Amino acid sequence: MLSLLLMTVCLPVASAYPDADRAAAAAAKVRPLLEPSLTEKRLRLGDHVFIRIFKEERQLELWLREPNLKTYQLLKTWPVAAVSGDLGPKLAQGDRQAPEGFYTVASGALNPKSQFHLSFNVGFPNSYDRAHGRTGTFLMVHGSNLSAGCFAMTDPGIEEIYTLCAAALNNGQRSFPVHIFPFRMTPERLTAAANHSALPFWRNLQQGYDAFQATRIPPRISVADKRYLVVPVSSGGQ
Repeated sequence: MLSLLLMTVCLPVASAYPDADRAAAAAAKVRPLLEPSLTEKRLRLGDHVFIRIFKEERQLELWLREPNLKTYQLLKTWPVAAVSGDLGPKLAQGDRQAPEGFYTVASGALNPKSQFHLSFNVGFPNSYDRAHGRTGTFLMVHGSNLSAGCFAMTDPGIEEIYTLCAAALNNGQRSFPVHIFPFRMTPERLTAAANHSALPFWRNLQQGYDAFQATRIPPRISVADKRYLVVPVSSGGQ
């Protein structure tokens, strides 16, 4: 029975609650909690969103684009309540690995009727994953504290994250990037991983990590020859 639960935990299952009611109720509850931080940092609900997730540290960062600028500012970091598997990319359906890579989330990926309160699908497999024959479905960031390939944020955590993401999409952001890393990609941590089989993949991910660290703007990501192509974006560029 436990195995069955773990295999299905991340599937989007309809609930008895109407779509708008749960998300709207969550937004009404968390807006007063978010407003002090937004005001202090001169940010607004509805600003463009960028998310980074670090598996080893079990942290999810949510960044907002500063008004009238292209740079992003860190609003808040949430602890990840549960993430399954080991460090390294997801390879196949059923391996219970959480993904690593560069993903994009549009409004259709948000699920206000999730079995695990609220959720959004990170978009695995993306074009990189498909080029490498990786398989899997319904890899989510969701509420609760159970995971089988997903990132469980607790119900209070996902209410804040979901509200910020939904507000950005409703305010004109077509999609928001979600960058998932095995750990913070510092030179010291990568040196410590020198003998890991995933190191070449992680070196590719490091390019995206370094680009954002340098500019505070999510880089442009594409895929060619089975590699991520990372193009940094400067504050003066498009």
